[in-house]
Amino acid sequence: MMPSASNPPLSLISRRLHKKRRAVDHMATAFTWLATFIVLGLLTSILWQVVGQGIKGFSLLLFTQDTPGPGSAGGLRNAIAGSLIMVIGATFIATPLGVLTGIFIVEYGKNNRWAQAVRSANDLLLSTPSIVAGLVVYTLIVAPLHHFAAWAGSIALSMLAIPVIVRATDNMLSLVPQALREAAIALGAPYWKMIVYISLRSARTGIFTGIILAVARITGETAPLLFTALNNQFFSLDINQPIANLPVVIFQFAMSPFPEWQQLAWSGALLITALVLGLSLLTRALLRLTERL
Repeated sequence: MMPSASNPPLSLISRRLHKKRRAVDHMATAFTWLATFIVLGLLTSILWQVVGQGIKGFSLLLFTQDTPGPGSAGGLRNAIAGSLIMVIGATFIATPLGVLTGIFIVEYGKNNRWAQAVRSANDLLLSTPSIVAGLVVYTLIVAPLHHFAAWAGSIALSMLAIPVIVRATDNMLSLVPQALREAAIALGAPYWKMIVYISLRSARTGIFTGIILAVARITGETAPLLFTALNNQFFSLDINQPIANLPVVIFQFAMSPFPEWQQLAWSGALLITALVLGLSLLTRALLRLTERL
């Protein structure tokens, strides 16, 4: 039977589908390249602006003098020291809690409803705005004590770092082959020793990478510190008092009408950008090392 106009041959239908699919593929590829160029353009413009403006204020005074009064020259020594204190404190709080929670989810929670509930809660915390952490710590700690403190800022930052570390630990431990665990148990190793010497040792690079990502996540957070550590114009290492920090100093100085403060804000933004970039590069290096191993 000859094909009619209403029933074209299969070869013609196949060619039409092929052309349609190629057109859709080309369109999707074009949109992908367009989105990539837009993102790269925005990123380049931001970095160009931050580097171009921030590098003007880079000098030895930036690291040796404290934040100045209005219309005066100064540096960011107190803000740098305060940020380091709070980020290090948050890391020491979040790392053991995050790693132990990840171990509980993977190693003890395969058939445990509590573990699944913890995983769901952690996924929710990952998407929680940072200002919520600041408000929670302010309500539970700062307001009852009637004063701001650096350690309260560390607690607020740790609330943002813990979900990142938990997710990294969960993912890395899940990649450890079950056969390794079974072999260790078959040789008579206690379960805790199997976790320490088999699971954690196999996943240590990925877990450490997650910790670095968490540190990069909290380094530039401003909102939690406004409700907990506030700020301090003077150099201080007292964690029980308000303390200066780069994010809040940048926030306040950038909105000021004084050119000296605005320049310090740009320099502080460049410092944080360089730190986050360095941590990101370190993370990528560790991931490549993990792939080789």
